[in-house]
Amino acid sequence: MTRSVPEARRGARSVLAEWRIPTDAAEAIELIVSELSTNAVRHARVPDRFFEVALTYDGEKAVEIEVSDASTRLPELQVPPLEAESGRGLPLVAALVESWELRGRVIGKTVWARVLTR
Repeated sequence: MTRSVPEARRGARSVLAEWRIPTDAAEAIELIVSELSTNAVRHARVPDRFFEVALTYDGEKAVEIEVSDASTRLPELQVPPLEAESGRGLPLVAALVESWELRGRVIGKTVWARVLTR
């Protein structure tokens, strides 16, 4: 499962290059995919279930990112203490996106985010 996060990031990088997304936006999207995928593996792991990553490009100015998992545990946006070694993923995601939200599913949830590419 831990290999899934780098694979998700590589897959995103490949798709973003194919779509010719500008480098700064592509790097932000890769980081978001990595952070949300890491959260799915670390905090929302359900036995015999995987997480999913989907990217959608409107062809003009925005890429939407969806990372879905089977857990009902909701992520919490917190500001960790300076000495904390983890817990900065969601604040980082929130800082890089135009908007983001949690979406319910029949099984689990989806973290959705929108990044402007221009």
